[in-house]
Amino acid sequence: MPKSILIVDDDAMMRSFLSTVMREEGYGVEEAGNGNSALEALRRSEFDLVITDLRMPDVSGMELMREGRILRPEARWIIVTAYGSIGNAVEAMKSGASDYMTKPFRDPDELRHVVRRVLREADAETRISLLSEELGKRFPPAETIFLGERMSEVHRLVRDVAPTTATVLVTGQSGTGKELVARVIHALSPRREKPFVAVQCSALAETVLESELFGHERGAFTGAVGLRKGRFELADGGTVFLDEIGDIAPAVQVKLLRVLQERSFERVGGARPIAVDVRIVAATHRDLKSEVAAGRFREDLYYRLNVFPIVLPPLVDRREAIVPLAEYFAGKFAAAFGKRISGFSGDAVDALRGYPWPGNVRELQNVIERAVILASGEIDVGHLRLETASETGMPGEGALRANERETIRKVLAENGGNRTQAARILGISLRTLQYRIKEYGL
Repeated sequence: MPKSILIVDDDAMMRSFLSTVMREEGYGVEEAGNGNSALEALRRSEFDLVITDLRMPDVSGMELMREGRILRPEARWIIVTAYGSIGNAVEAMKSGASDYMTKPFRDPDELRHVVRRVLREADAETRISLLSEELGKRFPPAETIFLGERMSEVHRLVRDVAPTTATVLVTGQSGTGKELVARVIHALSPRREKPFVAVQCSALAETVLESELFGHERGAFTGAVGLRKGRFELADGGTVFLDEIGDIAPAVQVKLLRVLQERSFERVGGARPIAVDVRIVAATHRDLKSEVAAGRFREDLYYRLNVFPIVLPPLVDRREAIVPLAEYFAGKFAAAFGKRISGFSGDAVDALRGYPWPGNVRELQNVIERAVILASGEIDVGHLRLETASETGMPGEGALRANERETIRKVLAENGGNRTQAARILGISLRTLQYRIKEYGL
């Protein structure tokens, strides 16, 4: 359904010009010759955008916007003003206008560009709101994910890149939420109705990863009893998330480079090129520039991946988010476990803020999950089981982490290395277990 635009101007020629340009762009357009007529139109119909002149005889553009935003809070506003009245336009921006333009217009393309951008930003914000509702039970709400000065910049980058087809490289320490950011990018993109396919590159051997990504033909290797589509084929039209891209072998790097360059590949054991339309979001905790310098990562692949870099700060650099995240996780796990949690004691809050969080948000989530299990009512510092580095002799680690490593090692040994069974016994996801195995060097 085309976007609807209300154009308000007491100058008939200007109103006709604006309407013609917008209709040529495919928008639905309604005109109003004064502020009162515009208010009647707003009471009668919904509009995605209002373009209004600032100076009008009966109701000014500023007055119209103030009343119109009450009638239609979802509508966006663009103020049009004479060149010499830019100060008034800036005041309108402070009052809620999305943008302003000065007349006479130099070029109709200027108008088209501004309108497209304002409507695109409106769509992105709507999708963020819907995303927060959709993922609210699984992930923190958007305002919590992107809380703090450092993450507000990440939020802006995500909103800018999501509507495009650009390849994104998300970097940051383990546990900072790289996959979550990738999912937000997908959810805000035009591909959101298509698949989001995640691949944990570090968890798979070279031959397995190649087959997993590109698929294989029947008889390509021992055990290949039938044709199998890879992740790129399964994600056609959507997004492929390549986690820990810095860990892939050189042979797989070559094939991945071709996908980025030509959007095609062959299955393992196949000769027929297969074309796909996928958007790639990659992530790594490694410094890929250093990996390139050391000869472990292809330079041409690095530049293909690093089209739009997003760097996630560690949790210790966004301390203002620690307590809100902890409260979110506490509520989530309390609901899941059927427990009543009234909040955190003052000492617990101080401990949360003072701890270095080497495992970042993932570690925070694990700590709060255990605390909810242990607590009744208020979560106190003892339920968190956080200890300082000086008490354990382990830089950046607590006794809890040392105990956790030994527990995982023991459960794996007792189950013959069966990770699925070990994860079930430990009460954690297989993905979390795989992360811990790598983190602890098991």
